[in-house]
Amino acid sequence: MTLRDSLIAALVPIFLGFGFVIAKPAMEYLPPFLLMGLRFTFVALLLIWWFPIPHGYLKRIFFASLIANTVQYSITYTGLSLIDASAAVLLVQTEVPFGVLFAYFMLKEKPTLRSLIGISIAFIGVYVLTGSPNLNGKLIGVSLTIIGSAVWSLGQVLVKPLSKEINPLALVAWLGFFSGPILIAMSAVFDGNTIDYFKAASFESWMIAIYLGFIMQPITYGCFYYVLKNNPLYKVLPIVTMGIPPTGLLAAIFLLGEEPTKELFIGGVIIIIGVMLIVLNKPGQK
Repeated sequence: MTLRDSLIAALVPIFLGFGFVIAKPAMEYLPPFLLMGLRFTFVALLLIWWFPIPHGYLKRIFFASLIANTVQYSITYTGLSLIDASAAVLLVQTEVPFGVLFAYFMLKEKPTLRSLIGISIAFIGVYVLTGSPNLNGKLIGVSLTIIGSAVWSLGQVLVKPLSKEINPLALVAWLGFFSGPILIAMSAVFDGNTIDYFKAASFESWMIAIYLGFIMQPITYGCFYYVLKNNPLYKVLPIVTMGIPPTGLLAAIFLLGEEPTKELFIGGVIIIIGVMLIVLNKPGQK
C-alpha cells in the first residue's frame, strides 16, 4: 500500500470512531433502524445528483447494500444501543479477523499462519472483554455487535469488486440510495409511527443524524472505497479498524462519561494484539 493510500485510509477511523460513539445518545430518540435509515438517505440525497445511474451494476449494488448497509447496520447499531459504546468500539475490531476469513473463502486471499494465530488471539480477547461487569446481562447486545462485525466484513468482500469499477463516491451514493429507504421502512414496521419519532427527537439527535449522513458517511466510505479499489482487503481493514479504539474510547469517556473496566481494557488490548498480528503480514505484497 502506498503512503498516500495509507494516509487516506487513516482518515476513516477518525471520523468513524467518533461517529460510532456519538450515535448512541441519538438512539434515545431515533431507534437504530431509523437513525441508520436517515444516515443513508442523507448521503444519497447529497451525492446521487452528481453521478449517473450505474446501469449494469444496479443488481450487484442492491445486493451489496442489502448486506453491507441494511442488514449490517441494523444489527450492529441495535447491539450498540444495548451496551456501552466503549465496549462496542472494541468488539467491532473483530471485523478484521472476520474479514480475513471471508477474503479467503470468497476472494482467495490466503491467510498466513500468523493471521490464523492473530484471529485466535483476537477472539480470546473478545472472551476476556465480555467478562466486564459493564456487560453483565447484555449477551444479546454483545452478540449482535459481533454478528454485525462479521456481516460488515462480508459486505466489504461484496463491495470490493464494485469499488474497482465505480467511482468511490458514486458507490457510497447508490448504496445509500437503496439501503436508506429500506431501513426507514423497517423502522416503521418494527418501531412504530416514524413521524412520532421525528417530532420527539431532540435538536442534538438531528445534528448527530446530519453528521452521520452528510459528513461522516461520504468522507469515511468515500476514502475507504477509494483505497479498497487499489489494495487487498487484508491490508485495508486493519488500518481502518485499528484507529477506531483510541478514537472511540476517548469519545466514550469524555463525551458520554463512560468508565471502562479493567476487563474491557485487558480484553481490548488482547484483541488489538491479535489484529496487529494480522496486519503484519505479507510484506512483499501490495
